[in-house]
Amino acid sequence: MNAFDLAPLFRSGVGFDRLARLAETASRLAEPNNSYPPYNIEHLGPTEDGGDAYGITVAVAGFAPEDITVEAESGLLTVSGHKAQDTRQESARLLHRGIALRDFVRRFQLADTVTVTSATLRDGLLTVALKREVPEQAKPRRIDITTGRPTAPMMPQGSSDPSALPDPSLPHAA
Repeated sequence: MNAFDLAPLFRSGVGFDRLARLAETASRLAEPNNSYPPYNIEHLGPTEDGGDAYGITVAVAGFAPEDITVEAESGLLTVSGHKAQDTRQESARLLHRGIALRDFVRRFQLADTVTVTSATLRDGLLTVALKREVPEQAKPRRIDITTGRPTAPMMPQGSSDPSALPDPSLPHAA
């Protein structure tokens, strides 16, 4: 496994945190053994406030809720599972083990506008609900058109005297 130390990028770059995080995530995704546990990502539809709902479903058969950890931190969702050793030894009488109970860590890169709303474990499937919220400044807004006189121009800062405004009839000096 090739390991890259990206700490120098975080120390010397201002405003490039996201780029360094993406490079670090890409290197993690290139690691072998990245197929366990299997998962689905689905778009559940629009939300009432104009965003979108998503779900990530991870197959975690044999894991109890206390064996699984779901963490979201700075655009990275991490789902990990750790089975206690004594539980593994109880099944020493198995003739065939087809259900993997190995530890796992699965990471998902989230956009800045995506938040985790809940996590539910049912029938061996862990479902993590996500919501994409559209920021107010990104939402389209309607500008009302008024008739009549235009609104007054802003006064220069620190002046309450209307005569301090430049005279529009005079040519402007360059």
